[in-house]
Amino acid sequence: MQFVVLIYDDKSLAGELPEGEYDEMMRGCIRHADELRESGHLLASQKLQEPSTAKTIRVRNGRSSVVDGPFAETKEVLGGFNLIEAKDWDEAMRIAHSFPWARTGSVEVRPVDDFDAVRRAVGA
Repeated sequence: MQFVVLIYDDKSLAGELPEGEYDEMMRGCIRHADELRESGHLLASQKLQEPSTAKTIRVRNGRSSVVDGPFAETKEVLGGFNLIEAKDWDEAMRIAHSFPWARTGSVEVRPVDDFDAVRRAVGA
């Protein structure tokens, strides 16, 4: 089963960490990601740029609008994602708990739909 592990950051909490601790957390996370990749659990991962670099597109009543920034105003913003392979929810949650970012934000775990099954279901 595939799961996406979404990493949300609260910059104010990250800013309260002692000097050097964020860099140490990131180094540890990278080492751990390498281990997960080698074991076949981590399929992809990326760190996103700051929310100020985002643009949000909406189409309503045939009219398109583009606004700068993320869709919602919130303290925690999506900072990155990891696509993992796990045998079940328990293993997915164990893997998600191994990332340190719940200390400075939150970690969301969500199963990935089988897109080939969706494609077949809609006849695409």
